[in-house]
Parts: sequence; C-alpha cells; structure tokens
Amino acid sequence: MAHSEADVLAGLAELVNEETGIAADLVQPEKSFTDDLDIDSISMMTIVVNAEDKFDVKIPDEEVTNLVTVKDAVDFIVGAQG
Repeated sequence: MAHSEADVLAGLAELVNEETGIAADLVQPEKSFTDDLDIDSISMMTIVVNAEDKFDVKIPDEEVTNLVTVKDAVDFIVGAQG
C-alpha cells in the first residue's frame, strides 16, 4: 500500500522521535537532519533502517547521503514505493 507524503512525514517524525527523543512536531519538511535536528550518522542509519521496514522500501546506502532534509527523505520514500 502506497503511503502519502503526509503519512510518510508523520511516520518519519515518529521514527526520529523514537531514535533521538526529538519532538515529532519539530520534524518538518524544510528541516535538515544534521544541521537543524542535530542527528548523527549512527542515528540516521537507524532511522533509515526503521523507515525501510515501516514503509517497505529500500534506501541504498549511497542514497542516504542525498537525504539532507526531511523533505528529501519523504520524497525518496514516496517515489520508492512499489
């Protein structure tokens, strides 16, 4: 089942909150994972793995570096859904 951008954003916010304790309402599309949300690479990899499971997509390691903002991740996940 395909997830909408809103569903993916909400799901990512949950995953970020679970991994880092950052309030879900702070996870907005324009926020940078590293600059605004201060998420380190280890936490980011955990979030990516959990997002793959949650949304049933594959996010190749080389793509992770392109996921700078929350919107980048939402767009990738929406586009990667079967």
